[in-house]
Amino acid sequence: MRTFLFLLAFGLSTLVSANTLQEVKAQLDAGDKRALSTAEAFAKANPKNADAWTLLARARIQANKGAQAVSAAEQAIKLAPNSAQANLWLGNSYGVQIGNVGMMSKMSMAPKLRNAFETAVKLDPSLTEARSALIEYYLQAPSMVGGGVDKAIAQAAAIAKYDRAAGFRAQTRIAMHEQNWSQAIKYGEAGLALKPNDAALRQQVIVLYQEAKRWPEAYTAVKKWIASEPESNKALYQMGRLAAESGQYLAEGEAALRTYLKMPRQAQDPQVKNAQYRLGQVLAHAGKKAEAKSAFQTALKLDPKLKEAKDALAKL
Repeated sequence: MRTFLFLLAFGLSTLVSANTLQEVKAQLDAGDKRALSTAEAFAKANPKNADAWTLLARARIQANKGAQAVSAAEQAIKLAPNSAQANLWLGNSYGVQIGNVGMMSKMSMAPKLRNAFETAVKLDPSLTEARSALIEYYLQAPSMVGGGVDKAIAQAAAIAKYDRAAGFRAQTRIAMHEQNWSQAIKYGEAGLALKPNDAALRQQVIVLYQEAKRWPEAYTAVKKWIASEPESNKALYQMGRLAAESGQYLAEGEAALRTYLKMPRQAQDPQVKNAQYRLGQVLAHAGKKAEAKSAFQTALKLDPKLKEAKDALAKL
């Protein structure tokens, strides 16, 4: 009887643990503000669980706590040194923290960031997220700390072996860095042709059309996205961005942004301050100066350092 009770208790404990991990992941994916406290509590209750510390690093990144995220990811690696995910999130943690330090600290931290992503790729060559992060590093870092477009190109080729559409997306990013917009659009369209319902690829192509001021093509692509996914906040934001950038489609852009501001958003979605800024631009194009002023002021309340909103407000 005691053995049965022990096994029952162990089984329930395992079930609760798994559910809690899933709860943290779900909250992180949804951008839920409770994710940090949930992850902190779970890591505290499970100090020898590497996954718990990896999720805590994610949650701290989401809360822009770079140094604390690094600490959590390092603890995950101590517990599971061969975890590609732990190394991936250590690299991401350094990526947040590097923006909060001075130039000398950036130079010393950059190799640690690169090493974390490179280790993740060695441990799991199919981890395209880590390869994509390396592409960003190689494109942005100076050669003295291991940057280089040639290295980024090699990573894009490696990604294509595992996911052709993701490979095109990586090539698009490199072409954008090189400001070769026509080539970037060709790569983006090729990736989207392989995965026509992929939100990231759709967004990338629409933004490229906007950068190239190919407004009708951007509009057609956004309308198609909204038609297939009416509840997609990403699609609605892009309609608003298109109206703000082009000065066209203003009624649709305003409606889309007002809807976006009422919808739940995930961690990687544009922030409220950005949506308010874009709404201000659309309203200004439409000659609604009082409403535009209010939108820009709301954006600045959320982020007093938002230069674009400051400049736009001054021009009204």
